Amino acid sequence: MTFPDTVPHDLPPGDDAGDDKPHPLHRRLKSFVKRAGRTTDGQARAFAELGPLFLIPYQPEPLDLTAAFGRAGPTVLEIGFGMGEATAHIATVLPETNFLCCEVHEPGVGALLKRIGEQSLSNIRICAHDAVDVLDHMLRPGSLAGVHVFFPDPWHKKRHNKRRLIQPGFVKKLAEHLQPGGYIHCATDWQPYAEQMLEVLSAEPLLRNTAEGYAPKPGYRPLTKFENRGIKLGHGVWDLVFHRA
Repeated sequence: MTFPDTVPHDLPPGDDAGDDKPHPLHRRLKSFVKRAGRTTDGQARAFAELGPLFLIPYQPEPLDLTAAFGRAGPTVLEIGFGMGEATAHIATVLPETNFLCCEVHEPGVGALLKRIGEQSLSNIRICAHDAVDVLDHMLRPGSLAGVHVFFPDPWHKKRHNKRRLIQPGFVKKLAEHLQPGGYIHCATDWQPYAEQMLEVLSAEPLLRNTAEGYAPKPGYRPLTKFENRGIKLGHGVWDLVFHRA
Protein backbone atom coordinates (compact mmCIF):
# COMPACT_ATOMS: atom_id res chain seq x y z
CA MET A 1 0.00 0.00 0.00
CA THR A 2 1.44 3.40 -0.93
CA PHE A 3 0.85 6.84 0.48
CA PRO A 4 1.59 10.34 -0.78
CA ASP A 5 4.94 11.80 0.17
CA THR A 6 3.35 15.20 0.41
CA VAL A 7 1.21 17.04 2.97
CA PRO A 8 -1.59 19.59 2.68
CA HIS A 9 -0.47 21.59 5.69
CA ASP A 10 2.77 23.47 5.38
CA LEU A 11 5.45 24.98 3.22
CA PRO A 12 9.02 25.28 4.50
CA PRO A 13 9.11 28.06 7.13
CA GLY A 14 11.20 30.40 5.02
CA ASP A 15 9.30 29.90 1.77
CA ASP A 16 7.90 33.22 0.55
CA ALA A 17 6.49 31.86 -2.69
CA GLY A 18 2.81 32.32 -3.29
CA ASP A 19 2.24 34.82 -0.45
CA ASP A 20 -1.25 35.58 -1.76
CA LYS A 21 -2.40 31.98 -1.50
CA PRO A 22 -4.64 30.74 1.33
CA HIS A 23 -4.01 27.58 3.34
CA PRO A 24 -3.98 24.63 0.92
CA LEU A 25 -6.84 22.90 2.76
CA HIS A 26 -9.06 25.87 1.98
CA ARG A 27 -8.59 25.66 -1.77
CA ARG A 28 -10.92 23.84 -4.12
CA LEU A 29 -7.92 22.13 -5.73
CA LYS A 30 -5.41 20.32 -3.55
CA SER A 31 -1.95 21.79 -3.33
CA PHE A 32 0.59 19.59 -1.58
CA VAL A 33 4.22 20.29 -0.83
CA LYS A 34 7.10 18.13 0.27
CA ARG A 35 7.77 17.54 3.95
CA ALA A 36 11.05 16.01 5.03
CA GLY A 37 10.89 12.65 6.71
CA ARG A 38 11.69 8.99 6.23
CA THR A 39 9.65 5.95 7.13
CA THR A 40 11.61 3.74 9.53
CA ASP A 41 11.79 -0.03 9.35
CA GLY A 42 9.46 -0.28 12.35
CA GLN A 43 6.93 2.03 10.73
CA ALA A 44 7.14 0.06 7.49
CA ARG A 45 6.40 -3.16 9.38
CA ALA A 46 3.44 -1.43 11.03
CA PHE A 47 2.11 -0.45 7.60
CA ALA A 48 2.38 -4.04 6.38
CA GLU A 49 0.98 -5.72 9.50
CA LEU A 50 -1.54 -3.20 10.82
CA GLY A 51 -2.40 -1.10 7.78
CA PRO A 52 -5.07 -3.50 6.50
CA LEU A 53 -6.81 -3.34 9.88
CA PHE A 54 -6.59 0.34 10.77
CA LEU A 55 -6.21 2.32 7.53
CA ILE A 56 -9.39 3.52 5.83
CA PRO A 57 -8.94 4.37 2.14
CA TYR A 58 -10.45 7.63 0.98
CA GLN A 59 -13.76 7.14 -0.81
CA PRO A 60 -15.98 9.86 -2.33
CA GLU A 61 -19.08 8.53 -0.57
CA PRO A 62 -20.35 8.47 3.04
CA LEU A 63 -18.45 6.22 5.41
CA ASP A 64 -20.37 3.79 7.64
CA LEU A 65 -18.67 4.67 10.92
CA THR A 66 -20.16 1.73 12.81
CA ALA A 67 -18.81 -0.69 10.23
CA ALA A 68 -15.44 1.07 10.06
CA PHE A 69 -14.86 0.74 13.81
CA GLY A 70 -16.73 -2.50 14.30
CA ARG A 71 -18.96 -0.89 16.90
CA ALA A 72 -21.29 2.03 17.46
CA GLY A 73 -20.00 4.95 19.49
CA PRO A 74 -19.16 8.64 19.48
CA THR A 75 -16.64 9.56 16.80
CA VAL A 76 -14.01 12.29 17.08
CA LEU A 77 -12.18 13.54 13.98
CA GLU A 78 -8.53 14.46 14.51
CA ILE A 79 -6.88 16.61 11.85
CA GLY A 80 -3.10 16.44 11.56
CA PHE A 81 -1.84 14.13 14.33
CA GLY A 82 1.88 14.46 13.64
CA MET A 83 3.62 11.38 15.02
CA GLY A 84 0.53 10.26 16.93
CA GLU A 85 1.82 10.56 20.50
CA ALA A 86 -1.15 12.57 21.79
CA THR A 87 -3.61 10.60 19.66
CA ALA A 88 -2.58 7.26 21.17
CA HIS A 89 -2.73 8.69 24.68
CA ILE A 90 -6.22 10.14 24.21
CA ALA A 91 -7.49 6.91 22.65
CA THR A 92 -6.23 5.08 25.74
CA VAL A 93 -7.94 7.37 28.26
CA LEU A 94 -11.18 7.55 26.21
CA PRO A 95 -11.66 3.89 25.20
CA GLU A 96 -15.39 4.26 24.46
CA THR A 97 -14.72 6.96 21.85
CA ASN A 98 -13.83 6.20 18.22
CA PHE A 99 -11.08 8.34 16.67
CA LEU A 100 -10.94 8.94 12.92
CA CYS A 101 -7.56 10.54 12.29
CA CYS A 102 -6.46 12.38 9.13
CA GLU A 103 -2.76 12.72 8.35
CA VAL A 104 -0.94 12.25 5.05
CA HIS A 105 2.65 12.48 6.30
CA GLU A 106 3.73 8.88 5.80
CA PRO A 107 6.20 8.62 8.73
CA GLY A 108 3.51 10.01 11.03
CA VAL A 109 0.95 7.47 9.81
CA GLY A 110 3.50 4.70 10.30
CA ALA A 111 4.37 5.97 13.77
CA LEU A 112 0.72 5.95 14.87
CA LEU A 113 0.19 2.47 13.43
CA LYS A 114 3.22 1.35 15.44
CA ARG A 115 1.75 2.87 18.61
CA ILE A 116 -1.58 1.15 17.90
CA GLY A 117 0.20 -2.19 17.84
CA GLU A 118 2.38 -1.54 20.87
CA GLN A 119 -0.53 -0.28 22.99
CA SER A 120 -3.19 -2.69 21.65
CA LEU A 121 -5.50 0.15 20.65
CA SER A 122 -8.69 -0.73 18.81
CA ASN A 123 -10.53 2.62 18.69
CA ILE A 124 -8.38 4.42 16.09
CA ARG A 125 -8.78 4.45 12.32
CA ILE A 126 -6.54 6.46 10.00
CA CYS A 127 -7.44 8.08 6.69
CA ALA A 128 -4.26 9.26 4.96
CA HIS A 129 -6.04 11.92 2.94
CA ASP A 130 -6.95 15.61 2.83
CA ALA A 131 -9.30 16.30 5.75
CA VAL A 132 -11.49 18.63 3.69
CA ASP A 133 -12.26 15.85 1.20
CA VAL A 134 -13.02 13.53 4.11
CA LEU A 135 -15.43 16.08 5.60
CA ASP A 136 -17.05 16.86 2.26
CA HIS A 137 -17.53 13.31 1.01
CA MET A 138 -17.01 10.69 3.72
CA LEU A 139 -18.66 12.23 6.78
CA ARG A 140 -22.30 13.20 7.03
CA PRO A 141 -23.32 16.51 8.62
CA GLY A 142 -24.05 16.02 12.31
CA SER A 143 -22.07 12.77 12.50
CA LEU A 144 -19.21 13.81 14.80
CA ALA A 145 -19.03 14.02 18.57
CA GLY A 146 -15.90 16.14 18.39
CA VAL A 147 -13.01 17.54 16.37
CA HIS A 148 -9.39 17.84 17.55
CA VAL A 149 -6.94 20.24 15.90
CA PHE A 150 -3.76 20.31 17.96
CA PHE A 151 -0.82 22.59 17.17
CA PRO A 152 -1.46 23.32 13.49
CA ASP A 153 1.25 25.30 11.72
CA PRO A 154 1.03 28.89 13.05
CA TRP A 155 2.46 30.56 9.92
CA HIS A 156 4.29 33.15 12.00
CA LYS A 157 4.81 35.79 9.31
CA LYS A 158 1.89 38.18 8.94
CA ARG A 159 1.81 37.80 5.16
CA HIS A 160 1.41 34.04 5.65
CA ASN A 161 -1.45 34.24 8.19
CA LYS A 162 -4.01 33.54 5.46
CA ARG A 163 -2.50 30.05 5.16
CA ARG A 164 -3.57 29.12 8.67
CA LEU A 165 -5.98 26.22 8.92
CA ILE A 166 -8.43 27.81 11.36
CA GLN A 167 -10.38 30.21 9.12
CA PRO A 168 -14.12 31.07 9.08
CA GLY A 169 -15.11 28.81 6.17
CA PHE A 170 -13.29 25.80 7.56
CA VAL A 171 -14.67 26.31 11.07
CA LYS A 172 -18.20 26.51 9.66
CA LYS A 173 -17.62 23.20 7.85
CA LEU A 174 -16.41 21.61 11.08
CA ALA A 175 -19.36 22.97 13.06
CA GLU A 176 -21.86 21.62 10.53
CA HIS A 177 -20.42 18.13 10.99
CA LEU A 178 -20.89 18.18 14.77
CA GLN A 179 -23.79 16.63 16.57
CA PRO A 180 -25.72 18.96 18.91
CA GLY A 181 -23.50 19.29 21.94
CA GLY A 182 -20.43 18.15 19.99
CA TYR A 183 -17.19 20.07 20.42
CA ILE A 184 -14.19 21.52 18.65
CA HIS A 185 -10.95 21.47 20.64
CA CYS A 186 -8.01 23.46 19.26
CA ALA A 187 -4.63 24.00 20.87
CA THR A 188 -1.66 26.16 19.89
CA ASP A 189 1.59 27.39 21.40
CA TRP A 190 1.63 30.58 19.32
CA GLN A 191 -0.28 33.42 20.99
CA PRO A 192 -1.17 35.41 17.85
CA TYR A 193 -2.69 32.24 16.37
CA ALA A 194 -4.53 31.58 19.63
CA GLU A 195 -6.03 35.06 19.36
CA GLN A 196 -7.11 34.40 15.76
CA MET A 197 -8.58 31.02 16.74
CA LEU A 198 -10.58 32.64 19.53
CA GLU A 199 -11.88 35.34 17.19
CA VAL A 200 -12.84 32.91 14.40
CA LEU A 201 -14.44 30.31 16.66
CA SER A 202 -16.35 32.97 18.60
CA ALA A 203 -17.74 34.42 15.35
CA GLU A 204 -19.26 31.11 14.20
CA PRO A 205 -22.97 31.22 15.12
CA LEU A 206 -23.22 27.43 15.43
CA LEU A 207 -20.65 27.37 18.25
CA ARG A 208 -20.55 28.45 21.88
CA ASN A 209 -17.40 28.92 23.95
CA THR A 210 -17.13 26.66 27.01
CA ALA A 211 -15.00 29.26 28.82
CA GLU A 212 -14.53 32.98 29.18
CA GLY A 213 -11.86 33.12 26.53
CA TYR A 214 -9.34 30.28 26.60
CA ALA A 215 -10.22 26.97 28.21
CA PRO A 216 -8.31 24.99 30.85
CA LYS A 217 -6.46 22.10 29.22
CA PRO A 218 -8.89 19.16 29.16
CA GLY A 219 -7.56 16.22 31.14
CA TYR A 220 -7.52 13.90 28.14
CA ARG A 221 -4.98 16.01 26.21
CA PRO A 222 -1.45 15.09 27.32
CA LEU A 223 1.56 17.36 27.47
CA THR A 224 3.80 16.20 24.64
CA LYS A 225 7.60 16.21 24.87
CA PHE A 226 7.68 19.20 22.52
CA GLU A 227 5.11 21.05 24.65
CA ASN A 228 6.95 20.29 27.89
CA ARG A 229 10.16 21.68 26.42
CA GLY A 230 8.32 24.84 25.43
CA ILE A 231 6.78 25.28 28.87
CA LYS A 232 10.23 24.94 30.48
CA LEU A 233 11.40 27.75 28.17
CA GLY A 234 8.49 29.92 29.27
CA HIS A 235 6.32 29.42 26.19
CA GLY A 236 2.55 29.48 26.63
CA VAL A 237 -0.02 26.98 25.40
CA TRP A 238 -3.63 27.93 24.68
CA ASP A 239 -6.57 25.53 24.50
CA LEU A 240 -9.96 26.48 23.03
CA VAL A 241 -13.04 24.30 23.45
CA PHE A 242 -16.29 25.27 21.71
CA HIS A 243 -19.56 23.30 21.69
CA ARG A 244 -22.10 23.02 18.90
CA ALA A 245 -25.15 24.98 20.03
